[in-house]
Amino acid sequence: MTLPALPEETFRRVLCVVAHPDDMEYGTSAAVARWTARGIEVGYLLLTRGEAGMPNPPEETARLRAAEQRAACDVVGVERLTILEHPDGVLVYGLDLRRDICREIRRFKPDVVFGSSFAVETPWGFDQADHRAAGLATLDALRDAGNRWVFPDQVDEGLEPHSPRWYLVPGMGDEATHGVDVTGEPLRRGVASLEAHAAYLAALPGHPAPADFIPKFTAMGGQAMGVEHAVLFRAHDLEAPPDL
Repeated sequence: MTLPALPEETFRRVLCVVAHPDDMEYGTSAAVARWTARGIEVGYLLLTRGEAGMPNPPEETARLRAAEQRAACDVVGVERLTILEHPDGVLVYGLDLRRDICREIRRFKPDVVFGSSFAVETPWGFDQADHRAAGLATLDALRDAGNRWVFPDQVDEGLEPHSPRWYLVPGMGDEATHGVDVTGEPLRRGVASLEAHAAYLAALPGHPAPADFIPKFTAMGGQAMGVEHAVLFRAHDLEAPPDL
């Protein structure tokens, strides 16, 4: 069965919540490039500065990775970039993390929230702890953001409750429900956005060139959609009636 396209006509604003600089650039940014080219506003919320990801001193690494993330955002048309200062490598699921994500949802008022998976095991091995904490906190913050009695101090500040319609996580294999066709320019920009993390990638021994592996992944996604290249998602329509 061919996967359907994500219905882009149903959203105008997307918030992407991830743990680190570069997390968006391993394929998903190609979909972002398509969306921004169509006038959809996309914001990134990074929960850490990625300071534990290189052998440099942490503050130096944080500055470098923030600059590379800004360059990566520019490649795919993302103007809104927020980087928080939760500790990299030991990100903790809890109320503080939920509160910060909830705040950004209420502030930005997206129609779509994209979050990382919170599964322990993935097709490429055990997922990193920060990714899992970020994914679970994002899922819970979706519900928090719509309830004025959760983190009511934010409402007192003028941040009204907001409930996004769509919740997206990366889709792989049989778990994927929808795809985004990124053939051509979106894919090119997606690859270039990971290339913008040049210093970080250079610090990872044996890391393949982005142009050598991202098109292979998106080509597999394209087969599921019947197009040349695609990014796949597991999409949850939070406004859909429950299956009975």
